[in-house]
Amino acid sequence: MVVIRLARGGAKARPFFNIVVADKRTRRDGRFIERIGFYNPIATANEESIRIAQDRLTYWKGVGAQASPTVERLINQAAKKAA
Repeated sequence: MVVIRLARGGAKARPFFNIVVADKRTRRDGRFIERIGFYNPIATANEESIRIAQDRLTYWKGVGAQASPTVERLINQAAKKAA
């Protein structure tokens, strides 16, 4: 099964997450198929906190990829911010 989930990056106490498409069996920060965005939870007011490539998200959901609950929440948050 293919999932859309977060892969952690950044330094200790300064998290940064990539939104990736990966096989469910791989490790959280391991091999992934495609990077479709990022999430920066500690972004300041003038920095971009979330970016998702909507065309790639639509494609992967169309072929059966399941988004994790956290990624689903971030997708909704990004949609509200864009509207």
